[in-house]
Amino acid sequence: MASLNLCPQCQSQFVYEYQENYVCPECNHEWPLNEQISNQAQFIVKDANGNQLDEGDTVTLIKDLKVKSSSAVLKMGTKAKISRLVEEGDHNIDCKIDGFGGMLLKSEFVKKQNKKS
Repeated sequence: MASLNLCPQCQSQFVYEYQENYVCPECNHEWPLNEQISNQAQFIVKDANGNQLDEGDTVTLIKDLKVKSSSAVLKMGTKAKISRLVEEGDHNIDCKIDGFGGMLLKSEFVKKQNKKS
């Protein structure tokens, strides 16, 4: 049996073909056979609490961080807006911090900001 794609929703490896679709038995997601999904396109970044982060999300620092090659320190509770998620290297969040500017952060030092209704 040829190796199938991982499920784009839950990353399950137990995907099977049914008629004109791929089907995931774990989350019941279906998608067309001819839709090519790259496993690398399924890059997921999670915060310190395990919440999935997306571009445009606002995150909060969970500890004080010293800025490399500077005497500046980013304090716990500082908010940052995610510009993009980066796959290369260990700093996987490219964000903008008000009053400081652009910076790369590790996802293990941030938590997703809850949206208030």
